[in-house]
Amino acid sequence: MNIATAASTTSHWTLPIEGMTCASCVKRVEKALAGVPGVSLAEVNLATETASVEAAPDLKPELLIAAVQKAGYTATVQAPGDSAPAHVTAWAFSGWPVLIAALLSAPLVLPMLGLLFGEHWMINGWLQLALTAPVQFWLGARFYRAGWAALRAGSGNMDLLVALGTSAAFGLSVYQLLQGMAGHALYFESAAVVITLVLMGKWLEARAKRQTTAAIRALQALQPETARVLREGQERELPLARLRLGDTVVVRPGERLPVDGEVIEGASHVDESLITGESKPVAKQAGDKVTGGAVNGEGLLRLRCTALGAESTLARIARMVEDAQGHKANIQRLVDQVSAVFVPVVLCIALLTLLGWGFAVGNWQQALLNAVSVLVIACPCALGLATPTAIMAGTGVAAQYGILIKDAQALELAHSLQLVAFDKTGTLTEGKPRLLAQEGAPDLLRLAAALQQGSEHPLAHAVREAATDLDLPIVQNLRAVAGRGVTAQLNGQDLALGSGRYMRELGVDLSPLQARAEALQLEGRTVSWLARGDQLIGLLAFGDALKPTAARAVARLHAMGIQTALLSGDNAGAAAAVAAQLGITQVHAEVLPGDKARLIAELKTGGQRVAMVGDGINDAPALAAADVGLAMSSGTEVAMAAAGITLMHGDPALVADAIAISRRTYAKIRQNLFWAFVYNAIGIPLAAFGLLNPVLAGAAMAFSSVSVVGNALLLKRWHPEESAP
Repeated sequence: MNIATAASTTSHWTLPIEGMTCASCVKRVEKALAGVPGVSLAEVNLATETASVEAAPDLKPELLIAAVQKAGYTATVQAPGDSAPAHVTAWAFSGWPVLIAALLSAPLVLPMLGLLFGEHWMINGWLQLALTAPVQFWLGARFYRAGWAALRAGSGNMDLLVALGTSAAFGLSVYQLLQGMAGHALYFESAAVVITLVLMGKWLEARAKRQTTAAIRALQALQPETARVLREGQERELPLARLRLGDTVVVRPGERLPVDGEVIEGASHVDESLITGESKPVAKQAGDKVTGGAVNGEGLLRLRCTALGAESTLARIARMVEDAQGHKANIQRLVDQVSAVFVPVVLCIALLTLLGWGFAVGNWQQALLNAVSVLVIACPCALGLATPTAIMAGTGVAAQYGILIKDAQALELAHSLQLVAFDKTGTLTEGKPRLLAQEGAPDLLRLAAALQQGSEHPLAHAVREAATDLDLPIVQNLRAVAGRGVTAQLNGQDLALGSGRYMRELGVDLSPLQARAEALQLEGRTVSWLARGDQLIGLLAFGDALKPTAARAVARLHAMGIQTALLSGDNAGAAAAVAAQLGITQVHAEVLPGDKARLIAELKTGGQRVAMVGDGINDAPALAAADVGLAMSSGTEVAMAAAGITLMHGDPALVADAIAISRRTYAKIRQNLFWAFVYNAIGIPLAAFGLLNPVLAGAAMAFSSVSVVGNALLLKRWHPEESAP
């Protein structure tokens, strides 16, 4: 069954993958999936242990699963709503293999510790063999299975390196034991301790990775399992699965809202902080929309259910965060390319180490141990985890503060933004303009309101609100002209309402009221004109209050070294007045909806990285054209679909927060990659020159992976206030 999202041309599949251990595994699984006919894109994430596949709608998932199995791994199809594969969760809490391996290895390490105090606690060789064998071949069997699968697929991975290295140390020790070479040291402890350390490292990684998905699990836990539904005049407590759209849901004071809905009775304050990041409870009354997962305050509410299951706000937020965590940043693709050749290169270095020490020094025993050290320390786990764990942690903590990052590319690009372009209405302003002035014929407002019947434009709402007590005539042939205004006919005469630009296109002489219009525009008012044929009837002036945080949002961006621009369909005077109040440096006025995307493209010339912030349908092309699109959740679904980042409570201050978490996340990625490469750049030469024994190599390898994940988890400490200048 096609369980993810399916469009008419492509289907999206999510497959949990078992058996991956390093970046080389990622590359091999991606290659296997990309080779399936019909697959257009395959991305594998080591941190989430999932594959994200875009394919033809008629592709059967069994083909994808078979391709993964042929590459030596196990795949399943993730069911809707699952956020973490079962095997990831199991590893996060299953520490028994590590505990048993540690108990069996401890007696082997004691003689080494005794030497530090001048004691010689040598254990019988046969007892060493008995203690090591279960660790090597039972607890370490996973390395043999995965290494053999990689070998059959014609490549290498971390498991192959560990299996070869520990087998060499174990085999050398068994050979010496059987030959009765009592004077020679045995290396059973190297094999056992290396496997124990690697198992411990993987266990710690899994626990840490689970913390990076905590944001998704916290969101999913917000939704109650049952709801109190009013049916046939009786309240019934039903599981959410039995609810239907349109049901009346009763929510008592202090309870969590079980569904998305519209308030039909009652008034209260609702705490949406865990969903939107908005710290203050929001007043709700009849007609207001509410979100499932929010906490009801002091009043009893009755809601009409408007969304259920996968279509609820909580489910959509979780999907957006999961998609961002599952997709691959461009920098990770470079890492994957390096990892694809990393293991073969390490095998060559290990072989050269063996031959070099053997022929140059003549000590083949030491040569073998040095080669083992090279194999063990060169595990590419840290390389594979460096980027995805940082992205998971960054998107997770951003979601907690109402910043939904839909894809990794938006997170990656936002750190280097140089200019942020804002739409005005609904983005920097409240989006609820009021009619503040009118000049012209006595029936000006009555005619304007007649032309605005049925329109959802904010200015149309303002006109109708001002004309509620008037008897409006019925107009014919009402037609909207995109970005300009509306036209209609009344008693056989043409009426037009719109911008000054539109009036000039119609040949209307605006000079009788031009001076008054310019004065209003200098006050920041938006002016609309009404004409009958080519004769001017009058003008209407509207005002829209700026959002309280708009000026601070612009100031924060400037403090971060980012320029700002205003893109508005308003006249130049109104746009300039708003820009002056907020301190915005560039103003582009009278911009038609279709021209916004073109203007964004012009701003991007010369390699400048540009973001667009908007909320309306007319902003969607510009949001898509920008390097990073940021949509206000208070706006339209179209705008949010076109943007890479959604700001949950429509606060422009979140723009700077989104850029701040992007910068912090990208810094963590760079740090992780630096340390991952440094471990190998220092460790491999030390091992090759005999300065690192296998036990220390195993410890360093395990520590490298854990430190990379731990460094990424520091992002969970991020708080929006920390980024304020």
